[in-house]
Amino acid sequence: MPDDPKQAQFLPFHAINEFMRPDFRSEVVRSALQAVEASSENRGRLDQLTRKHVSVPGFRNSAKAPLGLRVKPTAEAFEKSPQLVAAILSAWAAARPELAGRVHQLLTERDWKVLPLEAERARLPGFLTHWPKGEDFEILVQAYQAAFPEATETSDEISLMVVWISDRLPYDLDENDDQ
Repeated sequence: MPDDPKQAQFLPFHAINEFMRPDFRSEVVRSALQAVEASSENRGRLDQLTRKHVSVPGFRNSAKAPLGLRVKPTAEAFEKSPQLVAAILSAWAAARPELAGRVHQLLTERDWKVLPLEAERARLPGFLTHWPKGEDFEILVQAYQAAFPEATETSDEISLMVVWISDRLPYDLDENDDQ
């Protein structure tokens, strides 16, 4: 870790697994793979990473395996490959533009420093480690549900989108608001 306190510190993308339940991880992977099959937007990169990191028995090219056979090995690779995590989360978030926009709005209104919504977060080296003091997933989910009472997203989906849009994991709580 850098000695300069002003230098950003990152956790690799696959560090998110410490914050995800296995069933939700599988749900996110399935959803992202379905979204990529329905649109070619993130397909090339995800297919490349699937061929490299995912092994589906009976298939030389795991990207060509049926979706149902790819979910479990992809979820297992998700635990180890930061590049695959970034591609999966990018596809998952792209399939939920309304949730992404709402979370971005919520975080901006709460004075979080976030990248523009259209930024390619998958190109970052990982997640920032500093989390604003006084904020946690429960508080953010409650704020989201209060701001958007008609929303149907689960607390897990809201929390994951907070992590993706903010590019932060609650690893270190900021001691002051200047960071």
